[in-house]
Amino acid sequence: QVQLVESGGGLVQAGGSLRLSCAASTTVFRFNAMGWYRQAPGNEREFVALILGVPGVTNYTDSVKGRFTISRDNIRNAVYLQMNSLKPEDTAVYYCKQGPFWGQGTQVTVSS
Repeated sequence: QVQLVESGGGLVQAGGSLRLSCAASTTVFRFNAMGWYRQAPGNEREFVALILGVPGVTNYTDSVKGRFTISRDNIRNAVYLQMNSLKPEDTAVYYCKQGPFWGQGTQVTVSS
C-alpha cells in the first residue's frame, strides 16, 4: 500500500503561481513514475503531468506546457508541481498518482 498526501493548493488570482507537493510513503519511490491529474466540477479526471523515475523524464498535457513544471526529490520521496501563469480554467482538484494509488487531492481555485 502506498500513501500519497498532497498539499499546497489554494486560491490565487489569474496570472499567479502555486506549488503543489505530494509526499509518498514508499521507499522505492525513486524507481516509480509519478503523475499529477486534475478534476474540475462536472468534468472527468484528466492527466496533467508525469515524471518517470530515474532519470526523471517528464511529459505534460498541451494546455499546461510552458506554464507547469513537474519535479521530484528522491531523498524526500516527494513530487512537486510548480504552476505559473495560472488561468481560471486551471481550477480543479489536483491529485497525485503512483501506479494504482491516488492521493486525496488538493483544491486549486484561480479567480479571474
